[in-house]
Amino acid sequence: MFRNDMHAATALVTGGRRGIGRAIAIELAKRGYDVAFTDVAVGDDVQETLAEIEALGRRALFVESQLEDVAAHGRALDRVVDWAGAVDCFVNNAGIGSPTRGDLLELTPEAFDAVLGVNLRGTFFMTQAVARHMLATQREGGCARSIISVSSVSAQMASPERAEYCLSKSALPMLTRLFALRLAASGIGVFEVRPGIIRTPMTSAVAQRYEARLEQGLVPMRRWGEASDVAAAVGVLADGSLRFATGSVLNVDGGLSISAL
Repeated sequence: MFRNDMHAATALVTGGRRGIGRAIAIELAKRGYDVAFTDVAVGDDVQETLAEIEALGRRALFVESQLEDVAAHGRALDRVVDWAGAVDCFVNNAGIGSPTRGDLLELTPEAFDAVLGVNLRGTFFMTQAVARHMLATQREGGCARSIISVSSVSAQMASPERAEYCLSKSALPMLTRLFALRLAASGIGVFEVRPGIIRTPMTSAVAQRYEARLEQGLVPMRRWGEASDVAAAVGVLADGSLRFATGSVLNVDGGLSISAL
């Protein structure tokens, strides 16, 4: 990671006000980044995240933004660049789950479009905007630059009651490979982090169901993943030490996705 007297390296995290996004923002602040983060809502969660970043001696910025609103991506990115000068690390974390779980034969076009509009379409075009910015902007001193997408074990493991979510996440490995190829010659590392069952506000509604399955060995490590587990993986990928591994996937799932006899 690179810093000089004028600028700290800057990270931009989508969906950073709570859960995995907040943990990633805090981890990157600990590693010396100033951190901007986006989310769809303003409230106490935002203020708490800002305060935690600033308590680490780093600058923090919140930008209210809806990822599915592709036309607004440029304005959100411009605000971050005006504040920071450049974006050095971009973390695709924002996403939504299935509005309801149920038989995939009953999946509606509205639910399908809503989930893919955020998790795939919004993610792709925000990544495109940041990639263009990175190619046009280079800090002096050779700061490590990276794009990291937080997907899910659902990119690989099928859950028929969450078809639209699985489909949206299954496209992110290809997104990672495509951008890795496009940006490799410019030294920008592109990676995917694939969490398993993580204790977050998004999983709170099904926590009781998972508690029993964890006790039965669903996850070989027999525990919940924590947001900090995912954040630690992002921090390692962001620092530039694994740049030659561009295009790679890092599973953070306690062994859940390992096939066993």
